[in-house]
Amino acid sequence: MTPGRVGRVVVVATSPRLPVGLLTAAAWDVLRASPVLVGAADHRQLPALRSVGVAVDVVTEADPAAVSALLHGRALAGADVVWLAAPGADDALVRALGRLCMVPPTVVLEILHGSYDPPGARLLDVVSVMDRLRSPGGCPWDAQQTHESLKPYLLEETYEAYDALETGDLSALREELGDVLLQVAFHARLAEEADPPWSIDEVATDLVDKLVRRHPHVFAGAPAGDLGATWDAIKAAEKGRTSVTDGVPLSQPALSLAAKLQKRASRLGAPLSSYGGIGGQLWELVARCREAGLDPEVELRTVARTYRDRLAQIERDVRTDGGDPAGLSEEQWEQRWS
Repeated sequence: MTPGRVGRVVVVATSPRLPVGLLTAAAWDVLRASPVLVGAADHRQLPALRSVGVAVDVVTEADPAAVSALLHGRALAGADVVWLAAPGADDALVRALGRLCMVPPTVVLEILHGSYDPPGARLLDVVSVMDRLRSPGGCPWDAQQTHESLKPYLLEETYEAYDALETGDLSALREELGDVLLQVAFHARLAEEADPPWSIDEVATDLVDKLVRRHPHVFAGAPAGDLGATWDAIKAAEKGRTSVTDGVPLSQPALSLAAKLQKRASRLGAPLSSYGGIGGQLWELVARCREAGLDPEVELRTVARTYRDRLAQIERDVRTDGGDPAGLSEEQWEQRWS
């Protein structure tokens, strides 16, 4: 402490998602240069600090106002004081410090971010929360689920995300993509209990490897050329496919399935053939859509959505008029519809 000098309080904030000790050079300089105080003996950064000889005092006082007064008082006495913040838990302390530091003689309050979350860091929270839910003491419902029991939810959440895309509701899309991500994290967590086990890390590793392999024009300096043909050739080599129909999921909606098969056949110049019955007529209708550059699934969904909206509006109008939609005659329906 220097007589007559007013010190400063430096609050060092760190990310709970990065490895312990992975701090900025500025943070390490501050932590080594001044007395360090912390509010919890189990702060995750303490082992790293102590391993390089940084002395840390644990403050047992839990009241933010009392702790802020302690730090402020030391700074007024001429000391530079470092507070190693608890990740996301010291907001009240910082606010109290801010109020004190505005009163003359003023004390400099500095917030130093010792580490930052890189893009995608919150995905680690998804993994952590999913593990907590699935582990002993977590959620009984989550603990009972299997890959088989979760199958309907994967489809349901995917359709809800697709619905948000159709309506152009980006706010809803954000939420629904989160639900899709939950299914990915859930299945990956279940797989940790399989034999042999794998985790979300293997999922991410496989995805990155696939993206790199299938984009040689980006990662390997290859010429772009015909990207579609290159993509297909790489996939065929990877999976040992012998037919253009290999890899087409038969579980997708029938219109999409028909369009995908016709598209694959067109690469070979194969005829589409003709079939009898309603199915054959639908098959030909899909071909006509493709010739016009249209997606039959999207086109039919657009009509179905338009029909749904009009029907719901008429039902509301009839009820507003005091009637019952189920009691309308065919003629009344025609009048309402037009």
